[in-house]
Amino acid sequence: MNATSLIDRPVSWVALAGFMGTGKSRIGWELSRELSLHFVDTDKLISRVVGKTIPEVFAERGEGFFRACESEVVRRVTRLEHAVVSLGGGTFVHESNRRELLRRGPVVVLTASPETIYARTKNSDRPLLRVADPLARISELMREREGAYQQGTIHVHSDGRPSEEIVAEIIDRLWDWREAQEDAEAEREALELQEVERACD
Repeated sequence: MNATSLIDRPVSWVALAGFMGTGKSRIGWELSRELSLHFVDTDKLISRVVGKTIPEVFAERGEGFFRACESEVVRRVTRLEHAVVSLGGGTFVHESNRRELLRRGPVVVLTASPETIYARTKNSDRPLLRVADPLARISELMREREGAYQQGTIHVHSDGRPSEEIVAEIIDRLWDWREAQEDAEAEREALELQEVERACD
């Protein structure tokens, strides 16, 4: 028996989604340590497979190619066991990815204000921020993606909070999610049993 299956944890697979700069990689790694799970960063995985940085992929192959790579990575990470998966900022926005991820397990969406995100990303080379007014672009993209992000399982804000506090909240809420799932399953089984009993009367 795999030792990781003996550990008492709320889930054995969880994904982190949200806009760039919300802390998915940092929080995801720390969450994986707390839950004794493997950590997978999909952007880093794409970079390793393609042999280029994400900005290079955007510049040389275009966003369409990158999104196709993203979708293939989603198909692969949803088949993993014992993993915390940190998703690229746009991954969860695409309906097919979102549907596949939510079918696999809970998706925690990290949120932060546009100002916080700008402060965290202004010195990076992110392709989507190569514009005259990055803060306005961040606000615009966040509005566009809000509906998709709202479909996540759990929402946790990361503004001005230490990472250990965020991780602790995520774990508490994953336990609540698991309990709700178990209650719903028990209710379904009870209803099915009632139907069988009625059919046998």
